Amino acid sequence: MKCIGFIGPSGTGKSHHALVVAHDYNIDCIIDDGLLIYHNKIVVGHSAKEENNRMQAVRRAIFFYPDHAASVRQALAKIAPDQLLILGTSKHMIHRICEALHLPEASQFIHIEDVSSAAEIAKAREIRNKEGKHIIPVPTMELKSHFHGYLLDPIRALLRGKGGKKEGDVEQSVVRPVFSYYGKLVFSDDVLFAIVRHCLSQIKGIARVNRVKVAKNYETDHNGLAIILTITVYYGESLKQLMRTIKDQVQHDIEYMTGMSVDVMKITVRGIATK
Repeated sequence: MKCIGFIGPSGTGKSHHALVVAHDYNIDCIIDDGLLIYHNKIVVGHSAKEENNRMQAVRRAIFFYPDHAASVRQALAKIAPDQLLILGTSKHMIHRICEALHLPEASQFIHIEDVSSAAEIAKAREIRNKEGKHIIPVPTMELKSHFHGYLLDPIRALLRGKGGKKEGDVEQSVVRPVFSYYGKLVFSDDVLFAIVRHCLSQIKGIARVNRVKVAKNYETDHNGLAIILTITVYYGESLKQLMRTIKDQVQHDIEYMTGMSVDVMKITVRGIATK
């Protein structure tokens, strides 16, 4: 199976363009916000847009919950598509989805700027910010059994073949999730420091936490974090295993509690202590 990542910041129109991109690349299967879509129908999954807050929506979108991931893996095994289009805000998010669904890493990436003009992206952002509307690339009738009580409006995406010739159109749906009313969610540095330090205090083998630094990873264009740790460990500990435990546990706690992704983690062992 060939996995293709379709990347763009939240609210820039990825879902709106997903069917057009899939058509252009002869892809029948799409992963978008926790849903597996095949031939314009939802096969399985639970939409992130049904969640009550942004943190839960992020976890749902990256298949954080084991039962959710297992159901999608089972459906993919049955469908066995040659190609799969995976929507995400970054390469890191695409990686997390592939990892959770036991898929091969994406071998190709398409950016929203490749298929949408600056004016279209700006308009999509305006609609998202002002009206809180999200698009799911399936017909409204297909969605109604999944989204009770949500705003559901149909829109159409135009499909064009080579040379720009019109080949038809497909219906998509507009929804407005509960969490779109919540506004902006901000975490202070103190909260992030506290989460990391509490996590480290629970890991055996660490004698002392000398330094913790948490900052936005400015090497990317999304809200990923860079975490820098300096620690002292106990003599006799397997450093390789301990580093792996620290990385996995800190990443899990930060992403589970805040919904923010950890892009970079650097760990320095300053010293060795005896018990």
